[in-house]
Amino acid sequence: MKFTALALFLASAFPQAALGYVGPGTGMSAVGVFLAVVMGLFFALFGFVWYPIKRLLRMRRRTAVEKNYGDTT
Repeated sequence: MKFTALALFLASAFPQAALGYVGPGTGMSAVGVFLAVVMGLFFALFGFVWYPIKRLLRMRRRTAVEKNYGDTT
């Protein structure tokens, strides 16, 4: 058992090149998935940050307009 664990450790400590081939279709699919995940995370974070700020600005604008119209009448 100890020999097997030692052999697995040494095999994983010194990895060899797999010499695998990734074709153009698979490579472009992987790049597309990666970009989609990154952009999805970016837009999700952007939405969580932007929409509360947008709502706050809209509320401030409304109160300013109501205050100005209240003063002129």
